[in-house]
Amino acid sequence: MENGLVIQNSMMVLPHGIVEGDLRVTDGLIKTIAPQGGLQPRVGELVIDGTGLHLLPGAIDPHVHFRDPGHPEKEDLESGSRAAAAGGITSFLDMPNTLPNATNRTALEAKIASASKKAVTHHGFFIGATTNNVPDLQSVEGMDGVCGIKIFMGSSTGDLLVHEQKHLENIFANTGGIIATHAEDENRLQSRIPEFEHRTDIAAHAEYRDIECALLATKRASALAKDHDHRLHIVHLTSGAEADWLASNKGELITTEVCTQHLTFDQDDVEELGVRALMNPPIRYSEDKEKLWERLKDGTIDCIVTDHAPHTLQSKSIGFPKAPAGMPGVETSLPLMLTHAMDGKCTVSDVVRWMCAGPAKVYGIKNKGSLIEGFDADLTLVDLETSRTIQDSDTWTRVGWTPYAGRSLTGWPMYTIVDGKVVHSRVRNGELRGDIVATPGSAGRPLIFE
Repeated sequence: MENGLVIQNSMMVLPHGIVEGDLRVTDGLIKTIAPQGGLQPRVGELVIDGTGLHLLPGAIDPHVHFRDPGHPEKEDLESGSRAAAAGGITSFLDMPNTLPNATNRTALEAKIASASKKAVTHHGFFIGATTNNVPDLQSVEGMDGVCGIKIFMGSSTGDLLVHEQKHLENIFANTGGIIATHAEDENRLQSRIPEFEHRTDIAAHAEYRDIECALLATKRASALAKDHDHRLHIVHLTSGAEADWLASNKGELITTEVCTQHLTFDQDDVEELGVRALMNPPIRYSEDKEKLWERLKDGTIDCIVTDHAPHTLQSKSIGFPKAPAGMPGVETSLPLMLTHAMDGKCTVSDVVRWMCAGPAKVYGIKNKGSLIEGFDADLTLVDLETSRTIQDSDTWTRVGWTPYAGRSLTGWPMYTIVDGKVVHSRVRNGELRGDIVATPGSAGRPLIFE
């Protein structure tokens, strides 16, 4: 390990509140939190002046698609991890719909080995469910670096799809850990194709993949979880109807998440941004956005994610409905949410709860998500006093664009720290894009799930 570091005079966002003080890191762990400050640097320690900055736990994005292996022109584990670090994300969980799909132990081992050579952040991976791979799902239970099972109940990007009841029952009945499900009803999707196949206006996307389609699948997945006493996480919640239903029905077994873009965009943004805002499930309506905020604040929704799913602008340029669904977001999510906080939509402590502690709790990620002595020293120092306008050219993601281009955001990370090692900095060159300080594979490790 490094000799350690001391961060002095920052506003530390602790579990019980925000206090000014110092924090010491030793051997990759948070050694001392000193709310009154006064920590004196030791020989060999790196000293960071946190004056005017807020110190947060490193954020965790538990829903990304880094396209590795298979589509390096969109993203790979190196570029995705660099983008994450630039956004203050110190841990990510990657989805299985790659090429080939990650549906067995060999594929998961290959992903973990690849991340050890490419990543600059911590990492975990989902195994994808198919109609006949229960033995493969069982083979990775308890394996470091494997966070859970992903089920696509409705067609989305890629060819992973499990929607027949007998196959879903088999998976829920015969596996352990956590099942994360993309909850859209495949039968309803298929039945609605004739009604919408001639529409070329992007507003048709949310009409076709409608709220009823999502609610049917959410109810079905929840019933399976309760029938089989199985932990369930419903990914990328999009509608007020689902959020309201879960508020009364989720119980202890079920958790859920919301994407930053569903808290930020509505039908007007879709009209303005076009295919840049195309994703599955779709951006919905202003009333859904406000209801998602309400249910996030009351605890129905457990955490915030990005569903970072990059496609090239060239592939997007063919227009709706043939353009691929998905958008980048891993490097803008924390500044975006901190901007919402500075605008009075929530508090900075709320953002930490939803983007740091929340994902760690949902997935049982050991020693992550909070500024607590003895926890891993995954940290980000953010500037809440300066707004900066992001453009496509400021991004680290390989596709080189962002749906937030032209937006002024507050809360950009000045330092991103993984296990006590600075991996990204915006201090040295003064540019919004900042510098990746760490070399590929020099920081980060497979996450441990309890």
